[in-house]
Amino acid sequence: MSSEARLRASQSGKRRWWLLIAIVVVATCRCYFKDSYWRANLIVCALNVILAIGLDFILGYAGQLNLGHSAFYGIGAYASTLLIIKLGVPFWIAFAAGMALSGAAGMALSLFAVRLRGHYLAIASLGFAVIVHQVLLNWISLTQGPLGIYAIKPPPDIALPGLPVISFGNTANMFYLVAGFAFLFYVLLDQLVRSPIGEALAAIREDEVSAASFGINCTVWKVFAFGMGSALAGAAGAFYASFVGTLVPDAFIITESFTILAMVIVGGMGTLTGPVWGAILLTVLPELLRGIGDLRLVVYGAALTLVVLFVPGGMVQAARIVRARLACLPMASTRQ
Repeated sequence: MSSEARLRASQSGKRRWWLLIAIVVVATCRCYFKDSYWRANLIVCALNVILAIGLDFILGYAGQLNLGHSAFYGIGAYASTLLIIKLGVPFWIAFAAGMALSGAAGMALSLFAVRLRGHYLAIASLGFAVIVHQVLLNWISLTQGPLGIYAIKPPPDIALPGLPVISFGNTANMFYLVAGFAFLFYVLLDQLVRSPIGEALAAIREDEVSAASFGINCTVWKVFAFGMGSALAGAAGAFYASFVGTLVPDAFIITESFTILAMVIVGGMGTLTGPVWGAILLTVLPELLRGIGDLRLVVYGAALTLVVLFVPGGMVQAARIVRARLACLPMASTRQ
């Protein structure tokens, strides 16, 4: 076995161990967080993880600056909810339809803006988010506009023979459902970025002209990345509606896109683990600082600014720096 093959096998083994540890931590969360408030925050964490890894696939791997992620989040939420309420569609079919519609919207936006790059694409996606929000707000006959949609039911119970009924009206069960899908989406994206698809996206991110000269169809893979990331946002939206039980357009305003973007940047773009940690940190930190009142916003903003200034690679870069310095300590002690 070559040294490269050994390195890959070692990295694959480490990833499996980390995934196993993550499963154990998630499975035991209900033992540590028995308060309904914190269990609800755990669900929000899982939703934000789905949103962050979806945006990271578009931004961190394909290099497409998308500032309209909240639009796909809202499309998934409203599409699935309206299908259930107005047409009586079963939840899981509506869930899949919400994902598909969000993914299709992302692909359509990408095709429309295929020649745009950098801040031009950012402005186009931002404009799309504004349009979607205005549609949700003003199409009152369909979305109820600012009045909102209420009494949205959670996902249907699961009844297995010989086992207790699993009710998703229970926050602990709802958390496991959303976290389970977040884990599945993470594994799916992890496999994609380590495949030739990931290599093609990385080539487009680094230099689109050079990637095209090597025969990579940049348009196809940019549309694919947008569609995949947007579909994940739609899935998070469908779960959000069934968890909160209420839908109002202001839940999907533009600032939500910037919050998701902050999670990706703070965690570390171009790494799947980074956005996961960024989503958890930026969901939990404001709640931990709630005791200091409005000052928490100052601390929150200062923390984000310091991360961007001194650790532009996010939490992943910070972890690598700490690991490298710890590895140098034994060497320094032996020299002395």
